[in-house]
Amino acid sequence: MTFDPTAQYALAYALATTAGLRGFLTLLAASIAVHLHWIHPSAAFAWLGTDQATLVLALFAAFEIAADKFPIVDHAMQAVYFVVRPVAAAVVVGATVHPPDQAELYAMMAAGGLNALVVHGSSSTARAASTAATAGLGNALLSLLEDGVSAAGIVLAFAKPFAAAIAALVLVACIVIAARFAVARVRALAPRRDR
Repeated sequence: MTFDPTAQYALAYALATTAGLRGFLTLLAASIAVHLHWIHPSAAFAWLGTDQATLVLALFAAFEIAADKFPIVDHAMQAVYFVVRPVAAAVVVGATVHPPDQAELYAMMAAGGLNALVVHGSSSTARAASTAATAGLGNALLSLLEDGVSAAGIVLAFAKPFAAAIAALVLVACIVIAARFAVARVRALAPRRDR
């Protein structure tokens, strides 16, 4: 499987979006894709295809998925993920696309990181609203939903990168709208203070 330059951009966008939900899982998928020769990173990102990187990413991905199921651990990790997920997206973009110059590559990596930050920030906002409304009990369900969406997005990205990029655009819009709705709902349920 080889991706032409346009498909590389679509793949990179779709993977950057999934990195906003599951950064280490997305990096693991990219690492496996390098092993399978589906993507061909430049020398700067060749480390992503090493056996050691794949093993470490598999361990971190398993921790990322498991940690989200426990409210106290989940809350602590959300702060860490504000850095990890945008960086993961930038690395995935850097390993996936091959623009003609470095400045364009850095701009695309920054855009991928910002995309992941928007996705993660919106998802974290929804989780905070869930915590307020359900005392954290709803967060495990949100985590399972994120697991499924991320896994499906990764599979779709490699199978049909253009469809995945369109789905990623829709997902970003839905996540942002859901986060705004969740915050509005929590505010509506919160007792009002007279001033």
